[in-house]
Amino acid sequence: MSKKKHFELDQPLRHPDHHRPVSRRDFLGQGFRTGLATVLGGSLFSLFADPRRAHAALSSDLEALRGPCGVSAAGGAGKIPFICFDLAGGANIAGSNVLVGQRGGQLDFLSTAGYGKQGLPGDMVPSITDTAGSPFINTDLGLAFHSDSGMLRGILDKITAGTASATNGAVIPARSENDTGNNPHNPMYGINRAGANGELLALIGSNSSESGGNSMAPMAMIDPEVRPTKVDRPSDVTGLVDSGDLVGLLSQQDTVAVMESIFRISNAKLGRVDTKVTADAVIKDLVKCGYMKSADLADRFGDPSQLDPIADPDIVGPSGIFTSAEFNNDREFQKTASTMKLVVNGYAGAGTVTMGGYDYHTGDRATGEIRDLRAGRCIGACLEYAARMNQPLMIYVFSDGSVFSNGMIDDSVDGRGKGVWTGDNQQTAASFFLVYNPAGRPQLLGGSTDQQALHQQLGYMRASGDVETTSSPAANNVNLLVETVVLNYMALHGEQGNFANLFPNHGLGNSALIDSMTAFAPII
Repeated sequence: MSKKKHFELDQPLRHPDHHRPVSRRDFLGQGFRTGLATVLGGSLFSLFADPRRAHAALSSDLEALRGPCGVSAAGGAGKIPFICFDLAGGANIAGSNVLVGQRGGQLDFLSTAGYGKQGLPGDMVPSITDTAGSPFINTDLGLAFHSDSGMLRGILDKITAGTASATNGAVIPARSENDTGNNPHNPMYGINRAGANGELLALIGSNSSESGGNSMAPMAMIDPEVRPTKVDRPSDVTGLVDSGDLVGLLSQQDTVAVMESIFRISNAKLGRVDTKVTADAVIKDLVKCGYMKSADLADRFGDPSQLDPIADPDIVGPSGIFTSAEFNNDREFQKTASTMKLVVNGYAGAGTVTMGGYDYHTGDRATGEIRDLRAGRCIGACLEYAARMNQPLMIYVFSDGSVFSNGMIDDSVDGRGKGVWTGDNQQTAASFFLVYNPAGRPQLLGGSTDQQALHQQLGYMRASGDVETTSSPAANNVNLLVETVVLNYMALHGEQGNFANLFPNHGLGNSALIDSMTAFAPII
């Protein structure tokens, strides 16, 4: 009987050198768990949040209450949508996916042995050309990838050339502990503090954890008031808003009219009631705003298809980013679509997509390649959806730890003649982010090509393929890696000067060092 060469896409990874999975993080990293869902419904006194955009006008007497009740007719929070991908288990990012070089930037090449550690054999290192005379370098996304990167192939599979040309990115070489909960990688609380918010929710995540993902968030950034709501499938999205049975019995317009009438009757009665408590006025305002928000909710979301990713022809269908077969047969695509629907449209300010099974040092290369390909397709789907919605988007990709190769080659079709992943290695870790701008490719800081290269790679690696831990504040401190990501998010808005005010105890150093850790000029 022939022996199977690699693990299937959703097959759990069993490592003889690892303990049996016992924690949520273990199960995610080794692909035993993809996540369950919860459905959140609405009620009068839990109407979420801070809606930011009116899809139709309420009556004038209710319009006057929008501001006092925290409901704005303005669109969005005015911030760039933000999605991060948490690849649980310790995925490869440096070298075989995104190129990371020495002091001079991505194209200041490592040694052949250094690339070998990162899974690239000597005949595929980026410093040479292939048999057709082309270098093993691809800059379609601005950021330099290895031309045979699994993630790159996945991204390009889902985006148009126009989307690619309006995208740019930066890579951050930074050590990250392997297979542990002590990696405060998730930046979403910091992104929210920088101003990101949504109509329905501030933050969402595909895990029911404090951070919304596999990796934890920096303790100093956590704000319990905006704890991420768990969203990992379309039913979670449509379940966020329950406008009641009236919408099923009446037209949406009539439903709004009924709820407006209820508001007026209740408001009139409140004026004649003394609650006999000190906070009488506060209680009445809460009740008044509860009714007002109910009417506003029915006005904007009485049609549930407005939130449904499946009903969005730009997401699923003949002209969609995903075919119906892809969407129906892959939970990671459903999870990604649900997140991008909410975040890109401004219903949530930021979201985390956790993808399990990236602890893929299985003694072959094919297992990791096919999982990187799927991650790339999910990343590409978000970029393409932002392009179709004409919205900017920042995507951040990270993993808890990394892997290394001992030089053995996997010559199978899916192994692609690359080095097998042999074990964990935190020294080869890196994270990267991509930014899509509808107005055109984001511009790197720096007045020359050499200077721009230093802003596209924030830190560097040694020739051996290991992170130089003194190359940046983020290189040996995951908390500061998160601060670097938040700084770059703020810089896209031209607000990096306010970073020290929002994060007074930050560890990124003086203004000159902060400038050196910033990649792009503002895009909004």
